[in-house]
Amino acid sequence: MSPRSLFRRVALAEAVTWALLLVGMALKYLTHTTELGVKVFGMAHGVVFIAYCLTTVFVAVNQRWTGRATLAGLASAVPPFCTVVFDKGAERRGMLEGGWRLAPGSGERPHGLAERAQSWMLHRPGLAVALALVAVVALTGLALLVGPPVPAQS
Repeated sequence: MSPRSLFRRVALAEAVTWALLLVGMALKYLTHTTELGVKVFGMAHGVVFIAYCLTTVFVAVNQRWTGRATLAGLASAVPPFCTVVFDKGAERRGMLEGGWRLAPGSGERPHGLAERAQSWMLHRPGLAVALALVAVVALTGLALLVGPPVPAQS
């Protein structure tokens, strides 16, 4: 799977879970019929949001995005559907071109901690996927532990 296809799939999944969460919110707050949609789709969106953020950083390292481009990619996950907009813009600017620079047989040597970590993962894809899943679960657990933001009291 190329950096482009990985990023595009996760960006689209993030947008789809946003849509589902918005449907759940409409059912809860507009029709007052059920909270189940917010609970189920909110959890799904939270998990995919974290996966999108991790994917963005992973692809940014490979593509050598600037800090500004990486932050824009991360920030695009906050407003609904903006991950797809960011993906289209990144595609237009050539930010998703090419394969994995540090993959086995590429001949390129990693520089810095982030590239060394990425090279290690690209040389061990099964273990890297397992670690990514553990990271998503751990970060989701942390988010659940911290809980939702509490509105300010006057």
